[in-house]
Amino acid sequence: MLLTIDIGNTNIKLGVYEGATLLTHWRVTTERNRLADEYAVLVRNLFAMAQLDMGCIQGCAISCVVPPLVPQFRYLCRNYLGLEPLFVNSGIKTGLHYKIDSPNELGSDRVANSLAAYRAYAGPVIALAFGTATTLDVVTAGGEYIGGAIAPGIGISADALFRAAARLFQVELVRPPNIVGTNTADQIQSGLIMGYAGLVEGLVSRTQRELGGPCPVVATGGWADVIAQETSAISAVEPYLTLEGLRLIYAMNCE
Repeated sequence: MLLTIDIGNTNIKLGVYEGATLLTHWRVTTERNRLADEYAVLVRNLFAMAQLDMGCIQGCAISCVVPPLVPQFRYLCRNYLGLEPLFVNSGIKTGLHYKIDSPNELGSDRVANSLAAYRAYAGPVIALAFGTATTLDVVTAGGEYIGGAIAPGIGISADALFRAAARLFQVELVRPPNIVGTNTADQIQSGLIMGYAGLVEGLVSRTQRELGGPCPVVATGGWADVIAQETSAISAVEPYLTLEGLRLIYAMNCE
């Protein structure tokens, strides 16, 4: 079995694969100061609840955008799983050709997303990830990663709004009854949810215009389902896109 781990700024996503089949998956909060031993206890408990044996893990692929957690998870893999993890970076095989100024600056999660989207939908393809940041990545028909865009995530945008505007308050980020809200809560929901749908539509339409025509748009991340319901710009939602990309990268480098 293969353990895949996507370490993001807000959440850590874990998945266990047997071959190409995702057996189970989990999402936990990212704690930058948590020690390797503490993460090991957490992972062991997750395996126990799923009635899986950690001893059956034969490999581990990791994407990480939180540098302090790299040594923690390397230690976890070496000392609790008895294996050397594969960390996604610019020096490993990914099957993509990078046509950008600084490939080493590209987040490893975006590499995994781009590869998984390309393998599933061919190219050109756009991968959208709704996380702490909202990212857009583009892969051409020839498997060239040519760049993308980064915008603030919907969650941190909402938090900034509530902190900066004294009379506004936190609301559940769901679709309001109407676009034109008749109370403050509905108006905030309309501005955030519909505003982000408009952001996606604008980015996608301009990107496709640069590419010369329409192409599949694959979305992933915590807000993908919510935004996809409000716009036809998103072709498909793939909640485990990053984990699948990690599986594919591991196969290219370690099998």
